[in-house]
Order: sequence, then C-alpha cells, then structure tokens
Amino acid sequence: MESPWKPLLLLSVISGLSELTAAVAGRPASYAAVLRMKPDSSASSLRSRISPRHYRGAGSPATADWPAFSGRRLSAHDTHSSQEEHRSEESVEFGPAFIQEPDDTIFPLESDEKKVTMNCEARGNPSPTYRWMINGTEVDVRSDFRYSLIEGSLIITNPSKARDSGRYQCKVANSLGTVVSRDALLQFAYLGNFSGRIRGGVSVREGQGVVLMCTPPPHSPEITYSWVFNEFPSFVVEDSRRFISQETGNLYISKVQPSDVGSYICLVKNPVTNARVLSPPTPLTLKTDGIMGEYEPKIEVHFPPTVMAAKGVTVRLECFALGNPVPTITWRKLNGNIPKKARLRKSQAVLEIPNIQLEDSGTYECKAENPRGGNAFRGQLQVYTYPQWISMINDTQLDSGEQLQWECKATGKPRPTYRWLRNGAPLSPQKRVELVNGELLIRGVQQSDSGMYQCIAENKYGAIYSSAELKILASAPSFPPSPIQVIATMGKDVSLECKPRASPKPSVIWKKGDRRIQPSKRIMVLRNNTLRILNSSRADEGNYVCQVENQFGSAEMTTTLWVKEAMRVELTPARVEVTVGESVVLSCKAIHDPSLDVVFLWLLNRQPLSFSQEGGHFEYIQTQSSTTDLMIRNILLKHAGKYGCRAQTSADTVFMEAELLVRGPPGPPGVVIVEEITDTTATLSWSRGVDNHSPISSYNLQARSPFSLGWQTVKTDPEHVTGDMESAMAVELNPWVEYEFRVVASNAIGTGDPSAPSRGVRTKEAVPSVAPANVSGGNGRRHELVISWEPVSEEFQNGEGFGYIVAFRANGTRGWKEKMVTSADSTTFKYRDETFPPLTPFEVKVGVYNNKGDGPFSGVVTVYSAEGEPREAPSEVSAAAVSSSEIQVQWKAPNPGPGRPSGYEVNYWKDMEQEESGRKMRTPGNETSIILTGLEGNTLYLISVKGYNNIGQGPASDAVHAKTKKSPPAQPPSNLMWIQEGNNVSLAWEPVKPMDNESDVIGYKVFLRQEGRSYSQVIKTHNPTAVLSLPEGGTYVIEVRALSEGGEGTASSSVRVLTSSGVRAKSGQQSVHSLSLGSIWTVLFVAPLVPLAAW
Repeated sequence: MESPWKPLLLLSVISGLSELTAAVAGRPASYAAVLRMKPDSSASSLRSRISPRHYRGAGSPATADWPAFSGRRLSAHDTHSSQEEHRSEESVEFGPAFIQEPDDTIFPLESDEKKVTMNCEARGNPSPTYRWMINGTEVDVRSDFRYSLIEGSLIITNPSKARDSGRYQCKVANSLGTVVSRDALLQFAYLGNFSGRIRGGVSVREGQGVVLMCTPPPHSPEITYSWVFNEFPSFVVEDSRRFISQETGNLYISKVQPSDVGSYICLVKNPVTNARVLSPPTPLTLKTDGIMGEYEPKIEVHFPPTVMAAKGVTVRLECFALGNPVPTITWRKLNGNIPKKARLRKSQAVLEIPNIQLEDSGTYECKAENPRGGNAFRGQLQVYTYPQWISMINDTQLDSGEQLQWECKATGKPRPTYRWLRNGAPLSPQKRVELVNGELLIRGVQQSDSGMYQCIAENKYGAIYSSAELKILASAPSFPPSPIQVIATMGKDVSLECKPRASPKPSVIWKKGDRRIQPSKRIMVLRNNTLRILNSSRADEGNYVCQVENQFGSAEMTTTLWVKEAMRVELTPARVEVTVGESVVLSCKAIHDPSLDVVFLWLLNRQPLSFSQEGGHFEYIQTQSSTTDLMIRNILLKHAGKYGCRAQTSADTVFMEAELLVRGPPGPPGVVIVEEITDTTATLSWSRGVDNHSPISSYNLQARSPFSLGWQTVKTDPEHVTGDMESAMAVELNPWVEYEFRVVASNAIGTGDPSAPSRGVRTKEAVPSVAPANVSGGNGRRHELVISWEPVSEEFQNGEGFGYIVAFRANGTRGWKEKMVTSADSTTFKYRDETFPPLTPFEVKVGVYNNKGDGPFSGVVTVYSAEGEPREAPSEVSAAAVSSSEIQVQWKAPNPGPGRPSGYEVNYWKDMEQEESGRKMRTPGNETSIILTGLEGNTLYLISVKGYNNIGQGPASDAVHAKTKKSPPAQPPSNLMWIQEGNNVSLAWEPVKPMDNESDVIGYKVFLRQEGRSYSQVIKTHNPTAVLSLPEGGTYVIEVRALSEGGEGTASSSVRVLTSSGVRAKSGQQSVHSLSLGSIWTVLFVAPLVPLAAW
C-alpha cells in the first residue's frame, strides 16, 4: 500500500517548484529531488491531512509536513525535500471501508435454492472481521447451524419467514475501528390460497352497478389482479364499463348488462414467484323485478386522500364510478396543469405519471359525469426524496491537541436529520465533542479519539452513511541519515529547508558550525523554518545544522552549502530570417564552472522540442561538452518563433532565446464581407492576413455557385487587386444566382491559403439575357405545329417567374402569333389549327421572360406543321399459304403525299372470329411483304393491311382470304436401315403415310452433321432411300424428315455412323444395320439399295 506521506510530500515539492517553473522545465532526471522517509513517520505542520475515503485504495493516503533531505547534492533553487522508496502497501494500516453493502432482498419461500445470501465485503489492514445484526440483535453464527459466513457475506440456510424477516446490518471491525453498513430489509415472497368457502351469488337489476369482491389471500409483496369470466382463460376485458382495481383487487361494473351474467373468478399473481391462484367463483345474476333507471355517478374506487411517492417512480391514480348511463372520467390538477408526460389508461380510469418529480406534487381531481349528474374526488400527491449527499467526511490525520472539524450535508424531502457513530456506537455530545446539524467538532484531540466515524443522514424514507477514519499522530523528530549538499551561485538567494518528521510540531534552531545563527537583514529564518540567505557569496560556504525538538525527543540535520560562479550562455544568431524550404543552424554555448556538468534543452516558444515528432525537421548536434547546435531543415511557416536554449548545472539554470522569422506565402485573409450586391456585381471587403514577412502583392477573388465546378476566379473592378487593397468589386456575375466568395493573397514567394468563404448571397434579379438554343420542331398530329427548344439553365434565368414566349407565323404572312409557356422546364409547345394543310412551313422563334421583363428571342427557323397520319390504304393486297403455319402477305404502298406511312400493320384473324380478337404484326420500315407465322394448319384466315406513322394509323385495306395448308405428317420415318461401305452409307426407310387431315408426302429431307458441330448438310429425295458420302473420319448423326406442302414432318430417330479416315470395309463384305424402336441391331441384308437422284 502507498506510504501515507507521499501525496503531501509531492504537493510540497510541486509548491516549492512553482515559482521556478520557467527556469527548471525540462530538467533531466539526474537533477530531480529524491524524497526519503521512515516507515513510522508522523507529521505536525498541516492543520489536517485529509483524503477521501469513499474512493480510497487499499490504504488511506496520509501526509507529512516535515520531510528531510538525502545526501544527494541539490541546487539552491531545487526543492530541498526528499522521499524514500515506496513502502509495500501491506505495511500501511487503515480502518475498514465497505466495498459492498447488503441490499434489500425478497426471497421466494418456494424457491429451490433454500438459501439467502446477504452480501457484505470490506477492505482494511489488518484484515477486518464481520458480525451481523438482525433487528438490532447480533446473529449468533457459531451456535445456529443455519447461519454461516463466507468472506463477510451472511448465508442463511432454510430461511424462515417467522425467524429471519427483518432488517440486517453488517458490522466490520479491525484494530483501527468499526463501521456498520446501511440497513437491508429481508422479505419473503409468498402467495397463499383463497378460502375454500363457497361464495354467495350477487343479483342485481339490469342497468345497476355492482362491485365483486376479490378478498385476496395472504401474500407478500404486492400482487396483481385479473378476473376470469365463466372459465379460464376467458378474461374480463376492461373498458369504460368494467374496471379492475390493482389496489383492492375488486371488479367494478358501472352498468350491468344481460351479457354480464355468469360466473366470476378472481385471479391473483405474485410477480416475484410468478405463482397464481384462483378464487372460488362468484355468480352474477339479474333480478327479474325490473330494470334499473338512470342515476348519477357514484365513485366507488379512488386514490387515497394523500398519496406519498418517491421521486423517479411511476405513480398510478385510480378513479372509477358506477352509474347509468356509464359515467365518463376526467382528470385535472388544481392550480396547475397535469404533466405532459402523464398518460390516461383503462378508459381514463387510471392517471399514470412516469418519473415523478417534485414539481408534479399537488392536488389532483377525478370527476365522473353522466347526463344525470356528476361526482368528484380530490387527493393530494406528495413527492418525497431519499437523502442524497452534498458533502461527506474524509479520512483525516491530526497531531494530538489539534481540533477536528467534520461536516456532512445531505438533501432530501423531508429534510434529513443527522447522527454520528464512532466505531459503530452512537456518538453523543461531551465536554470536548459538539454535534450540530451534521457538524462534528472535537477540541484537543487525543489518541483515544482515533477510530472509525460515520455520519448518518436520514429521513422517514431512508438513511445514507458516510465513513472516515481519524488518526492521531505522535512521534519524536527524525531526519534521513544522509547529509544534504546544496550548490548555489554567487549573488543569488539560497533557501535551506528543515522539515523533520515529527508530531507534534517541534521547535527549530539553526547553526553554522557550532555557532547559532542570529537573524539579520541578509540571513533570516522563515515561518516554515527554512533558512534564507540573500545575495550569497563564498563566505557563506560551510555546514549548516538544523536542530529540532519536541516532547518525545530531538534530532538534527546537516546541510553543506557550496557557492559557485554564475553560468553565462551565448545563443547565436540572436535573430535570423529565412524563406520557407531553407535551413538554419542555431548554436548555444555555456560558460560555467568547470567542476560542474552542463545539460542543454531546446525549446520553441517556451515548449520543449520533440525531435521525434517533428518529421525530421529538427536535429540536435552536440559539438562540445559546453556547446550544442540545433539544425532546422526544410523550414515551414509553423517553425517561426522564439527558440530557447536552457543550460543547466547543479548550481543554476540560464535561459536564452533567439528569434526565427520565416518568410512564406501569405496567410489566409480575414473574414470576407459582401458589402453591396447588384444583379451582376458584388462589392467585397476583407481584412488583411499575415504576410509572413514578405509583402502581399495581389489578391485574387474567387466565387462558387451551385452551377460552378468548385471555386472559379471572377473578374474584378479594378482588374488588378493590389496587396494594399482590402476591397474590390466582383463583376460579370449572373443575376439571381447564389454565390459564396473568398479571397486568396499572393506575394513574391507564392500564393497562400484562401480565406474562409463568405456567407451565401444572391445577386439581384434582372431581365433574362440568354435565349433558348436549338429551336426546331415538326411531327405531331394532323393540323398541329410542334415547336421544341433546349431549356435555359437556371443559372441564366435571372429571376423568378421565368418562362418562354413562343412566336410563329406561316411563311409569307406578316403578323406573329405569340404564346406564353410558364414552365421554366418546358421544352416543347404544340399549336393546333384545323386550317393547317400538312407540312405547312412556319417561321418560328422562342424568347424568354421573367418578373423583371422580356428577354431576347432566338434566331428565326423554319418548322413544318405535321403531315398527319396516312390517308390511303395499301392496295393490291394478296395472301398465299406457304405451309401449314405460314401465310405470305404482299401489298402495294399508297401514292406519295402527306401522311406518308413509316411502316405497315397487318391484322389477321380466323374466318369464324371477330376482327377485334385477331392478332397483329408490323413490318420494319417500308417493306411491302411479310410472312405470318405461328398459324393453325388447314385454317381460313382473313387479312387486312394499314399504314402507320408516329402520328397515328391510316385506313385499313379490304380483307383478303388465305387458307393454310394441311399440317405435315406427324408420323416420323421409321425402320431406318443402312449399309456402310467405307465412307459411303446407303440409307433406306419405310415411306410415311399421311392421315386424311395431313398434307401429302412429296419427298424427304436427310440431315447429316458431324457430332459436335451445329452445321447440317441437307439432302432432298423423292423416294425413301438415299446414298451419303461421309467426307472425313469421325462420328456422324443422321436424321430423316418427311416433306409435304404443309412443311416438314417429325424427325426420325437419330442414327450415329462411325468412320475412320483411310480405313475401308473388305471387298465383298457389307455391314448391314437396322434401327427400330430406339434399339440398334445387326441383320443380314441381301438386296442392295439403289441410290436415288437428289432433288
């Protein structure tokens, strides 16, 4: 554990160094003061040494005010304190402090665990012991086997509600004192059974109100209620007529209806154990002596007249009334508004306020109303708060005879009261002890006052504890055994400190040699017993002895003082100017006493240079023991400043500075302000930025708009903005465009960073100045003139209300017709006139306008009116069947003229169908023939043709007839047989016989392809035979199809023939094969096949 002296010793060191910070910053470790002290040290200088206990470590740090010196030589300007090495934490004794205190616990009686654990853990040295109290009586762990302790926690085996319910406290003690924990309440959760006694029925008139009592069984803690109607799980649904109170458990029905007749069962649930029990049923019946008339509301359930709630919880206020008609519930807060966070639940019968706060306190009213009258109830909602600490007590060490003053403060509602414990026992006022409103005062503390103290702040809703340890110190003076050597420089002041460890504070006498020092104007003893020598000289060298004494003993410490010549430092050059990218060397030389070593430290603007973090710009060069150089390479603007060289010996420290000026591009100009804005200009002003030691020669103005690609340089007035100007005008801007502006400065070295952008401003509106481009037109429907153009970009619309003016006139006429197009995004305009002949030429121009006026027109172009849809039908339409599924249609195009077709549409339908149900095909371009496909065989079709263009369709031709041919035979060629002789194959098959509804066979097609290739060789023949010559080695696939007027029939089964290049069958031998039903087998074939001539 930490030494109790260390924190205040370190504070003492820091305090002693504060006035010398600038002189010793960056001092090497070899010159640091070393603090040493004995394990049994005590203190007497400070009035109290305080440390917080509530977040303390294993030990409570204490402090001393009388540290001594080690034998290390120190500068007269160094601290004269010293510190011994860290003691082990185990050697520091401290009183007990809680790590974990017991919490309120609810234990289910039916739990399988059968054990309750009340947690308690504390730290202390010596290790603390634990005792437990229940309801103020100590728990006898030794004699009752049901109790056991595990590291301070109390384990209760087979807990009993009768014996173990109550408030528990953990009491922790060691040799330094005793503390007690906060109270922890142990409750047992259980839910008994309803009485088995049969409940009597309830009989009411229809329209009357009724209350069904739940009468819950014994339970702990609070339970929740619901009601079952007739049988489980049919639950009663709460609405404006039915309400279940979670306070009483009763079911309230404001107006009974016939549907309410039945059996009601109260179901209660323990939320801790999840146990549920059902009450005996309560029958509800209707009387037969009439219906209840209307009556005013009667509030049957309401919240208490005074509701107490803890801050931060959710409050639920209940209010429900019986009445006929069913009453309506409303809420209000007197002298205020109901909190906005409040919610109404259960048809407004419950007012729920979450996270209740003090300002939510007040009088709340619920009102039940129906047409017969109203009734109200008021109650007070009061919010209380548990005590909370404002300030707590902390561990304190005092010398005997001093005064202890502790104060603890807490907030709470009601306001907390205070009481004090010492070592777990109540502390009462005595002769030396005063207790007033949370303040404890002990005069003339004694060793018997040591111990553990606790301040308890409590109100009726809770209590909080703050603990602290009081230590009373008493020891004889002592110093570290090592003598102290101090080195000073001539003419400087010297301070020799005397800080023994002692309690109480000792008397002090200074001597030089054997002679007692008599104070003078140059030599004096300060109030903290430090010996101060002004304007030191070599005559002051010698041994100085500090003698101290108190009632427990005496001690002395010797300090040897040496006085040396003062050191001088030369730093060159003292001022230097460089340009960005150049390099420079600064040299620092120290002239000092040769018996002393010197250490250098480089600083920039009084901050130590970090060579490793500067990207290689700085290099430290030690040329001689008393000289060092600093090289700065590739200088940047940020390297400008004052470079300090600090030279330090054990006697003194000298600091010198040199100034480095860096010339570079200018810094960014100051804030850019738009002084004046017009439609095309903006007057800008800015403040001058730093010139980085090179005069600013010019400024460049830049602008950015939603339409620009980033920042763009703008033209200015004057054209050249010189470096002495701080205002200029940006010109040739576009009207009604939002701009941001910035300024960039330049000098002889380069161009600097831009200023921050100005605020966005919009130029004034102006008449449009850009006309639409690419005006053209044409097409459209008959009698239409279609005019098109490219829209003007928003950048050039110059204001609101932008639109287009479309002007046109027929060639040879004088007056222009003008039409307004109000949409800025429009690209076309259509004008219709039934008097237009097709393809009438017009002169056309398009202008622009906005709210400021009319802008320019585009150049005049010629645009023709629409030629219209085709006017004539195609002529000489003919149709002929090609196959069973195809018909070829041909026609002659209409005579040239307006309404030229851009293509043709062919309509076709079956003879027995309507034209509307038919299908359509279109020709690409101006082709005048088409083959209709996908038709049904042996079917009569009607066909008509019409022209079309992008305007519409023309008239259709008269329908012509065409009948598709019969379908090709469905039967494939069968019984394929072939003879292979070398690379020649003679092939034969049975002729295909068509059905009556199929086309006659007029021949056959033989398909030959090499396996693995898509290309097929086709041979046609009239007869069911063919001779094939296989061109090269490989595997060949052969298929046969019947050929008819209706097209090709079904393919035969495939035949695979294998040939080898250069290999032939033997003379006089033939390989005869037959293919039947998908199987290949070999037979003897006698009659040779005669090849037939191909088609």
